[in-house]
Amino acid sequence: MEELVLADRPVWLLLTIAAVAIVILLVLIIKARLHAFFSLLIVAVATGLAAGIGVGDVIDVVIGGFSTTVGTVALLVGFGAVLGRLIEITGGAQVLADKMLDTFGEARAPLALAVASLFYAFPIFLDAGFIVMLPVIYTVARRLGGSFMLYALPSIASFMMMHALLPPHPGPTAAATVMGADIGLVVLVGLLIGLPTWYFGGYLVARAIAKRFPDTPVPALLGEPRDVPVAERPAFGAILLVLLLPLVLIFFNTALSTAEQSGAVSAENVFFQVSRLVGATPVALALSALLAMVLLYVIPRRRRGEQVGGLLEELVDDALAPVCSIILITGAGGAFGAILTETGIGEEVANGLDAMGLPLIVAAYLVTMAMRIAQGSATVAATTGASIMAPAIIAGDFNTIAVSAMVITIGAASIGWSHVNDSGFWLIGKFCGFDTVTTFKTWSVVGTTISLVAFALSAVVFVIAA
Repeated sequence: MEELVLADRPVWLLLTIAAVAIVILLVLIIKARLHAFFSLLIVAVATGLAAGIGVGDVIDVVIGGFSTTVGTVALLVGFGAVLGRLIEITGGAQVLADKMLDTFGEARAPLALAVASLFYAFPIFLDAGFIVMLPVIYTVARRLGGSFMLYALPSIASFMMMHALLPPHPGPTAAATVMGADIGLVVLVGLLIGLPTWYFGGYLVARAIAKRFPDTPVPALLGEPRDVPVAERPAFGAILLVLLLPLVLIFFNTALSTAEQSGAVSAENVFFQVSRLVGATPVALALSALLAMVLLYVIPRRRRGEQVGGLLEELVDDALAPVCSIILITGAGGAFGAILTETGIGEEVANGLDAMGLPLIVAAYLVTMAMRIAQGSATVAATTGASIMAPAIIAGDFNTIAVSAMVITIGAASIGWSHVNDSGFWLIGKFCGFDTVTTFKTWSVVGTTISLVAFALSAVVFVIAA
């Protein structure tokens, strides 16, 4: 899409327009009970027109933001939902839940889910990984009773921390690349900062929030639960293979891509080319879903002499139908974010913060936070924040640990302060069955506490290292 030339609008007016747009959006969704999909698109168009985007261009911006978001999210959500439904309907989630509860005990089930999510979140993006974990969370929550939030929020905190602070996730990877940081050292510093951040700013906060919602039911988004007889459940090893396959493929891609960038592997290397195909997250999830179809559904049913026929097609339809609304809402959130990005609000505020002469570590956090609040995407916020701060970091000739701490600061700022222009706000909220207000009180609060704790710790590391 060609760059738009907007009518001159002072920054204060653009900020006012954005604030009023968010208030109207919340009124439409919470008070008027208009569906979030329609509310987001209506407010996106109105905001664009008020901010000076021409009548002929505003729809192009909305469609561009919608299609970009849906193009990324639809494949991840679609394949993830099918994989999750297969794991649940075949009894795989019950197998994993039994193994987890036998190992950790029922009293530590939320912690067990959170730790499992930490490992699963290392290479897999937040939305895709959480969707695949959902059937296990659903099963544990149904078995043990109590509030669904007690089991879901700690897992969400794990995915948020890993997504914000550690490569190969896109935000910290982009920030590290722009600033010339050592990726391996960023991972080490990220773990040093991230693990206490996860526990104190994520897990404990999630547990505290869950106590305020004692009666949250378990959603039936992936279909009604089915109690599979023990004899028909898949082996633990088969479930593990299905879940680990995408992790292995994504790691394969990450390792070879890093080797190619360092010159250790040629771009023409056949393994590098294969890794780029099978290690892309949508493809890795698709291959895992196909393996699950064969390993967990087709082969066991044929061994028992049961019909497969069109049942597998019906299962996939049942898995995809409930997530269509979520994909559309998420796309509309992306469209609203694209409108706010096009107005340049975030960049104007970020440049102003950068010029205020604040300490570098504080400026980096505030600049990235401004981008996050203005346009919603954590990846865009981290990339933009790093680009704005990179000249000062390079000119300061900081050591590698200080630069790594700066990357973590930018990642921390990119995950907090989530609201209605963040596609993840709608995606996770809807999969958990939360309304808009509840999503603010849960997802947004956990992300912001993770952001603040990570910033505090990374600032300490930066001051000591610098």
